[in-house]
Amino acid sequence: MQRDHERFHFFSSNLVYTMSMPRNHSSSGSTPSSVSMVKIISSAVVAILVLGALYYVWIKPPSMNPTVDPRAAEALALVQTHQAQGYPTILQAMTEHVRSMGERNRVARLGEWRVKQVEGDLYEIRIQLRDQGVMGQWFEREFIWHADLSLKKVNAASLPADGVTPKEPDAAPSGLPAPPLPLGSAGY
Repeated sequence: MQRDHERFHFFSSNLVYTMSMPRNHSSSGSTPSSVSMVKIISSAVVAILVLGALYYVWIKPPSMNPTVDPRAAEALALVQTHQAQGYPTILQAMTEHVRSMGERNRVARLGEWRVKQVEGDLYEIRIQLRDQGVMGQWFEREFIWHADLSLKKVNAASLPADGVTPKEPDAAPSGLPAPPLPLGSAGY
């Protein structure tokens, strides 16, 4: 008859070994102290998550959502619809590059367009492009343009953007003759 102990029997070469363990007399599970400890830990985890989210929002880089600021949306549209070298627009040039990389079984990823007001009517527009090289290595380029809304003008502000954006034609000739080339140059 078992009272306060359960009996376990182990058989080993005709010998019987008996081991006893005390019964668990707890009625329905955990004690009040462990329940309060679980509440404290879960509250601490929630508090840490909330503080982390607030910290992220506080230090988040100041980039504008173009759909909220109509001037930022106008600057983004000015850059995306600006003429590109070899393509009607900068947006088409970027998406065509991604498509052509896919045709060559290489991956290219275009990031999100980001808009930031520099001052007054001057906005900075950025986008990142990641290309996978032939040997599997990745190359990342950041294209930066400045859009002046008062002049309706777009200027490349980074070397990668300069390769996409056509050069502005020089001002009208002043009527003066060009200065002579120095001696020994290819023109002589």
